[in-house]
Amino acid sequence: MAKPKPNPKAADHASALVARFAKRDATVAVIGLGYVGLPTVRAMHDAGFRVIGYDIDGEKIKMLRAGKGYLSHLGPALFKQLAKSPRFKPTADPAELAAADALILCVPTPLGTHHEPDLSFVERSTEMVARTLRPGQLVVLTSTSYPGTTRQVCLPILERGGLWCGADFFLAFSPEREDPGRKGVETRTIPRLLGGTDPKSTEVALALFTGAIEKVIPVETAEIAEAAKLLENIYRSVNIALVNELKPVMAAMGIDIWKVIEAAASKPFGFQPFKPGPGLGGHCIPIDPYYLTWKAREYGQVTRFIELAGEINSKMPHQVVEGVAEALNQDGKAVKGARVLVIGIAYKPDIDDIRETPAAEIISLLLEQGAEVSYHDPHVPEFPAMRKYDIELRSEVLTAKSLSAADCVLIVTDHSAVDWALIGRSAKLVVDTRNAMARVKGVKARVVKA
Repeated sequence: MAKPKPNPKAADHASALVARFAKRDATVAVIGLGYVGLPTVRAMHDAGFRVIGYDIDGEKIKMLRAGKGYLSHLGPALFKQLAKSPRFKPTADPAELAAADALILCVPTPLGTHHEPDLSFVERSTEMVARTLRPGQLVVLTSTSYPGTTRQVCLPILERGGLWCGADFFLAFSPEREDPGRKGVETRTIPRLLGGTDPKSTEVALALFTGAIEKVIPVETAEIAEAAKLLENIYRSVNIALVNELKPVMAAMGIDIWKVIEAAASKPFGFQPFKPGPGLGGHCIPIDPYYLTWKAREYGQVTRFIELAGEINSKMPHQVVEGVAEALNQDGKAVKGARVLVIGIAYKPDIDDIRETPAAEIISLLLEQGAEVSYHDPHVPEFPAMRKYDIELRSEVLTAKSLSAADCVLIVTDHSAVDWALIGRSAKLVVDTRNAMARVKGVKARVVKA
């Protein structure tokens, strides 16, 4: 049976929603309470909305109800505030979503084993929303994906029940721009892109986000917003790959790449500094570019530049391990049997986020070659279970004894809480992938940049 067309005499759901968002007399459901979802909860709650926080992980819900934090970079005050607030309700019951006027999907978009998009979380969460979808609701996808995901994947699922997008309900894409651990910024202060699947959806979504975000930039379509998010991360991936490729070139010439970047950064226009490292980490840069390369093939297009950047960046852990082997060899030692102390396993400084961390691949490669590996990370007390890695290690206390006992101290993440001066005084050999030791005075260890 064909779906009935919307009744032009029916209530103007768009106007009603815009008015409710303007008065903050609305309930916003955030689906997925992780690194994107929780900051979104905070922004909507701080704006005065009633907020439902949904997650399939019952343990997260228990912790939120008890005011206990599970993302350290957000600070304990947020969790205590939410637990006491009558305007916040954490739940693992999807039936609760029926009460929401707006539903914001903050779910993962990982890659499959062959670098193909895995939209299972997007599809399942959209299907869950569809089961309780009613006239007068707004649905917003924030998860990074290829252009067309909102319209081609989410929209058909939501319209299966007979409701019409743009009349009965509204659908938009507004990409997350979270950067865990960055000081001085939060969801409210980060400019927000927004594109609807139709003009009414853009209008309604704009009314919601302008109530919680300082600057919202509407674009013509959801596809433009989806592509813009990919471009942001591809830009970073390509430029990081450039300096990663230049690092061994400069080293072969006896030139310090870090000093080269610092010198080039003195130019006030036309140059933005990017830093080399042990490999990419986090949920965005190592993953998002492949969403576009996969979709481009559907249109007969080849993204050689993007794929080359991915190839260079993905090889960095191997290059780091080769650097460790060479540095040990200069001390007359082999990797097999060498005691390697890794400093930092989070993917970036001063957070506990280990998603896609290059430390996992580096440690696995060292273990495969017979090294005795330990690690110190003030933010990650135990190496968590990961999809591709099974590493059973706990963070060790950093002491002069543990440092002097190590054949090699390998710096993967330069947390500010690490005692770098102690490393400089006590270690024999330091392989530095972050240029961390350049900031330390009186270093006695032999430092090798890798």
